Amino acid sequence: MSHPFFSLHTHGFLRAAVCAPRVAIANPRANAAETLAMAKRAAEQGASLALFPELGLSAYAIDDLLQQDALLEAVETALADLLEASKNLNLILAVGAPLRHKARLYNCAVLMLRGTILGVAPKSYLPGYREFYEKRHFAPGVHVAGEEIDVAGVRAPFGADLVFVAEDFPNLAIHAEICEDLWTPIPPSARAAMAGASVLLNLSASNAIIGKSDVRQTLCASQSARCLSAYLYSAAGEGESTTDLAWDGEALIYELGVQLAKAERFAKEPPLVLADVDLGRIAAERLRQTSFGDCADAEAKTKRFREIRFALVAETKDWGFVREIPRFPFVPDDEARLSELCFEAFNIQAHGLVQRLRATGLKKLVMGVSGGLDSTQALLVAATATDRLGWPRENVLAYTLPAYATSARTRANAWALMRALGVSAQEIDVTPACQRMLEDIGHPAAKGEAVYDLTYENVQAGARTSLLFRLANRHEALVLGTGDLSELALGWCTYGVGDQMSHYNVNASVPKTLIQHLIRWCAREARYGAGTVAALHDILETEISPELVPSGAGAPQRTEDFVGPYALQDFNLFYATRYGFSPAKIAFLAYHAWRDAGAGRWPAGIAADKRVAYDLPDIKRWLGVFLRRFFQTSQFKRSALPNGPKVSSGGSLSPRGDWRAPSDSDATAWLADLERIP
Repeated sequence: MSHPFFSLHTHGFLRAAVCAPRVAIANPRANAAETLAMAKRAAEQGASLALFPELGLSAYAIDDLLQQDALLEAVETALADLLEASKNLNLILAVGAPLRHKARLYNCAVLMLRGTILGVAPKSYLPGYREFYEKRHFAPGVHVAGEEIDVAGVRAPFGADLVFVAEDFPNLAIHAEICEDLWTPIPPSARAAMAGASVLLNLSASNAIIGKSDVRQTLCASQSARCLSAYLYSAAGEGESTTDLAWDGEALIYELGVQLAKAERFAKEPPLVLADVDLGRIAAERLRQTSFGDCADAEAKTKRFREIRFALVAETKDWGFVREIPRFPFVPDDEARLSELCFEAFNIQAHGLVQRLRATGLKKLVMGVSGGLDSTQALLVAATATDRLGWPRENVLAYTLPAYATSARTRANAWALMRALGVSAQEIDVTPACQRMLEDIGHPAAKGEAVYDLTYENVQAGARTSLLFRLANRHEALVLGTGDLSELALGWCTYGVGDQMSHYNVNASVPKTLIQHLIRWCAREARYGAGTVAALHDILETEISPELVPSGAGAPQRTEDFVGPYALQDFNLFYATRYGFSPAKIAFLAYHAWRDAGAGRWPAGIAADKRVAYDLPDIKRWLGVFLRRFFQTSQFKRSALPNGPKVSSGGSLSPRGDWRAPSDSDATAWLADLERIP
C-alpha cells in the first residue's frame, strides 16, 4: 500500500540486517564481491543497515599474512571498489578490515553509505589469551580519538569516539565495536550508548566452541538491556581458516534485552537475518529511566564522543514488517515458562493480600462473586492467600448478589465455584434494596417502566458495594475488590460506592486478557482441584457482561459492544502507557498483530474458533473509543484507587505508581493524531 501510514519508517522502525558471508582467505577482492552481493540482498528487502563480520575483507584467522603489504594494499583496493559499487545502495554498510594508520595496524570497522566512508572505528581491546594473539599484529584503539585516517583514497574520521547520527531519522545513532570489546567489564558501546548511540554494532570473528553461543547471546541480550539499545552481532562463518579453529556464522539482533532475530548456526548458505528495530521504543525507555541519563551525565566527564552526521534518506513505502508483535502484550508468550509465569502472577497477587491482612490484623475477607471473570480471579487469589496464612478457606466470606438482570448461568457458576473452593458462601438478593432506592429517588423503573439508564445500572452496582462494606463491618473483615486494569483504563466501573472501591484490590493491575489467561491455566492444570474445572471453563465461555439490564429488554448487554474488544483495548492500553506511543503507531502495531488470525503465535489454550482478526477500520474505531475514555473521561476514577499489587511489567494505573495524570485532561492531541490513520 502506498499510504505513508503503512511504512515502518513512518513509525520509527529501522530495518537492520546482519550478514555472515562466505569468506575467501586473504582474498579481499572476492570478499568485497561477497559483501556487496549480500548488501544488495539486504537493500532489496528494505534494510537501511547491514552489519558484516570482523576483518571480513581479509578473513580473520590469517595470522602473519596481516603483516604483508600486498594483502593490506589489496584490502584498500577492495574497499575502494566496494565504495564505488555501493554508491547506488541506500544502505549503511559496516564492514571489517585491517587498516594502517601512522605506521600501526588496526582492526577496524568501516561504516559507509552511498559511496562515502562515514568513519572508521578501531577495535579498542585486543585479546591475547588462549587461541587469540591479536596483539602480535594490531595496535589497540581504545585511546584513539579525534583523528582522521587515509583509506581507499579518501580521508575519514578515525577513532573509538565515533557515534554516527542520522539527521533525518529520529533516534538513529550508531556505534561500532569489535568482538572482544563486548567481553570486557565496560564495553565501549556502554559509554557510546550513554552518549546517545541507540544501535550498537559488533563486528566479530569469535570461533565456535561448545557452549560459547549461549555466552554470546547472554552478552548481547544483557548489553542491549543495560544500554537501553539495539545490539547487532555478526560472527565469522564459512570459509574462515580452520587450521585450529571452527566458525559458526552466528548472526544476532537484540532490542532492550529481547532477541529479534537469530541465524541458523553452521548454515549451508551464508546467513542474512533481518529485523525491524523500534527506535521509538528505545527512546521511550531512555526518556522514562532517568537513572540512565544520570549515569550518562557522570560518564560524560570521562569520555567525549564525536557525532558524525549523515542523511539516511529512508523511503516511506510499504516494506512490510519484519517483527513479531504479540497480540496480547500482557500475557506470557513463553510456552516453556508458562506455568512458572502464571504461578508468579498468582503469588504476587496473593502475597500482596497476605501482607495487607497481616498489617490490618483482620482474619476474614468479604467479597462479591458474580460468576464472571474478575470475581473468579479474585476468589482464586483469596483462596491462595488464606492457604498461605494457614487459615481455613471459610475465612473467605463470599456472597453472590443477584439483582434485576443476573443470569441463571452466572449465578450457577458462582455457586459451583464457591462450593468447590470450600469458602463460606451465601446469597443475598439486592433487588429489594435497589427497588427501594429507585422509589426513593423517583425513578420510572420503580413503577415498572422500561427505563434502563445509567442511574438504573449504578443503583445495582452501588447496592452491592454498600452491602459488602457493611458486611465487612459486621464480620470485622476486609472488602476484597475485583475490578481489573482494563475496566479502570476504560472507566468501565462505578465510582465511589461501586465496584471501583474496596479495601484492597488484587486485580487492580491485571488486565482482562491476562485474567482470562490465568483462569484458563488454572482450569487446564486443575490448580484448585478437579471440582473447579467445569465452572472455570464455563466462566471463560460466558459472554462478558455487567448483567445490569434485564434480558427481556432486547439483546444481551455485552460489554465489548460498548467499550470495544478487550483484546484490542488491552493492546492499546499497553502501548499508550508503557511507552507513550502515538495513536498512529499503536494502530500500525495493532494492524500487523491482528489483521491475520492465522498468522503468528497465540497463547496456550485459545481455541482455533476463538482466534479473531481485526481490520484497520475496526482498529481505528476502537482506538478512538479508548483515547476518549482513557485520556479524557475516566482519570478521576483512577485518581482515587484503593491499594493493589503491581503484577506485570505492563504497569499499573495507580496514582501512587506507574500512572499519574490530571483528572481533567483533554484528549484533543491524541484524537488529532488518530486522523493520520487512513
